[in-house]
Amino acid sequence: MTTVKELFDEKVRLPSPPAIALKILEAVRQEDNSFEDLAQIIMSDPSLAIRVLTVANSSLYGLSQPVTSLSQATGLIGTDALKNIALSFVIVQEFQNPSQGSFDLEYFWRRSVTTAVAADVLGNAVKHNDQDLFVSGLLQDIGILILFLSLPEDYTTVLDGKRVSGENLCTAEKKQFSCDHTEIASYLLTTWNLPESIREPIRNSHSPQEAKELHKKSATILECADKISAIYHGLHSTSKAKDVRTALDINWGFSAEKVDELIDIIGDRSREILDLFAIDPGKIKPFSLIMQEANEELGALNLSYEQIVMELKQAKQNSEQLARELQLANLNLKKLAYRDGLTGLYNKRYFHKVFTTEMERSLRYKLPLTLLLLDIDFFKDVNDTYGHPVGDKVLVIVSNILLRLVRNSDIVARYGGEEFTVILPETGTKGATVLAQRLRRGIAQEQLISGDQTFSVTVSIGLAGTNLVQKDLHPDTLIECSDQALYKAKQNGRNRVEQFII
Repeated sequence: MTTVKELFDEKVRLPSPPAIALKILEAVRQEDNSFEDLAQIIMSDPSLAIRVLTVANSSLYGLSQPVTSLSQATGLIGTDALKNIALSFVIVQEFQNPSQGSFDLEYFWRRSVTTAVAADVLGNAVKHNDQDLFVSGLLQDIGILILFLSLPEDYTTVLDGKRVSGENLCTAEKKQFSCDHTEIASYLLTTWNLPESIREPIRNSHSPQEAKELHKKSATILECADKISAIYHGLHSTSKAKDVRTALDINWGFSAEKVDELIDIIGDRSREILDLFAIDPGKIKPFSLIMQEANEELGALNLSYEQIVMELKQAKQNSEQLARELQLANLNLKKLAYRDGLTGLYNKRYFHKVFTTEMERSLRYKLPLTLLLLDIDFFKDVNDTYGHPVGDKVLVIVSNILLRLVRNSDIVARYGGEEFTVILPETGTKGATVLAQRLRRGIAQEQLISGDQTFSVTVSIGLAGTNLVQKDLHPDTLIECSDQALYKAKQNGRNRVEQFII
């Protein structure tokens, strides 16, 4: 049976924690002046500081006076809460890259933020003093995200099988991987050095009875928070609401009225917090309205025959929805044929297909077209010094930087090994040179971490455009010209941009 560590070592891409997240955690671990260090880290990113203060002033904390500074915020909500707000924003931002295959990141984070809000609200309602509940709820399902991004075809098979069989997600995952997403999340967060108070409740969020006594209450809250989030972001809201009522009654003796009130509060606050995360809240209705609509439907079913017809109609709708989802899953698998398995970028096959199309369009309408060919300098030394897993992480980080810095109309692909291409439609060599220099600087400035060592990499870039070569241009000709320019950049000292000159 494959262990979690073996799965990670063999197949799963283990993402590094954001650099600023490491600094935040280190500041909190220090006994002396931890708040001053934490405040300096947060203030180094003005947008992060503004968001942290906005959350502190939100209904999530319900403070009686406005918070205008980080110093005031820590006095009113505490250093731990401040840390968790900052961590939440940093981690969500890190996983907002649009290149992540067919995974619906917006839905994932919408569901996760609602779970985080629910965990925080429930913790206060049951007077459980766990400042980490919000970030635990936020990262509760991060194992799902990691599994999908690392093994998209295998995980799509898990999801499709679950829809057909109706079995529990963790059960389906264990059949496929010999472990489930909670174990993956716990392993990941251990490598990130997040505290046990966050990791352990997540590890047991679907089986609180197995948690250590110290973390059992937090794990139970996470389990209930996940169910509440499902009410707002899934089907069968009425039956899920009944499950939540039963769970909160068994665990804390809450009446149905109290539960409904809490769920309504969670919906209202989730819409507010999702807005602060710049995530579309989707179709979150007030829980009272959800139940009202359900009761109206039930009230109309006054004959058993009518109930049967309604159930059959619902079953038909569910079947049609399943068929659509399976169709979409198959379509997404086809798309994966054009994606690089490691970086998520388009692969060489897709590059040649789209580059030929862009070349034809350029020639037909007499529009400029420029191609960049990039190569990571001394990449073999990175693999030899830090090992191939670190080399793979470098490729992923470089890919993410390229995607972040190019324009929406540009097309980035992994050409092979440590080589990348960027197609720049309707772009002359002057504008392309500016963009190429921006890419080169952005990669050179990125600080990479391996254990206790920090290092950086550089790239050499070759540039060739339709205005630099002969007429009747063939795609292979422009590729060859950009390759010659790349060779020139290597010869002239690397970490530079060179363009092809006839």
